[in-house]
Amino acid sequence: MENQIIQVDKTANPAPLGLLGFGMTTVLLNIHNAGCIPLSSMILAMGIFYGGIAQVIAGIMEWKKGNTFGTTAFISYGFFWLTLVGLLVLPKIGWWDAEQNMSASMGYYLFLWGLFTFGMFFPTLKNNRALQVVFGTLTILFFLLSAAEFTGNASLTKIAGYEGIICGASAIYTALAEIVNGAYGKTVLPLGMVKK
Repeated sequence: MENQIIQVDKTANPAPLGLLGFGMTTVLLNIHNAGCIPLSSMILAMGIFYGGIAQVIAGIMEWKKGNTFGTTAFISYGFFWLTLVGLLVLPKIGWWDAEQNMSASMGYYLFLWGLFTFGMFFPTLKNNRALQVVFGTLTILFFLLSAAEFTGNASLTKIAGYEGIICGASAIYTALAEIVNGAYGKTVLPLGMVKK
């Protein structure tokens, strides 16, 4: 019998990068949705570079680790941020005519992302509670924002903004817990691991 060499994966965990890119950008956009700050280049830049590009990079790194869920989630949500910024910016710079019924279009766009996120929630049931909170609150956020677009209800947008801040903060917590727990080699910040 030949000696077999077992290779241990020593590559870094890309999930905290993706979760922070998602979480921080989500918090900023939803501070705007809650009516606290205007939509500005700061939020759009975060959407392009940290929410968008950094998440796509994290997704590619997850692919290298063989994590289908992480790959699908981070690349999809990275491109969500890039397409959202595109939807907001392209008409302003004259690359596309602004749609006459942009609210309805945005409502369908956000509804489809809600359906996608609802589907992605189910694999988290085999993961940890913190990730379940991220995907559960994100599903609610997309459906609230979709309903706000379809109805034109500003109060619903504000409610979605506060709920979105909770969603983004839960992603930030999950990322920092993974970093801190990895650095200490033990559970310092609980994630609520699911028993296999």
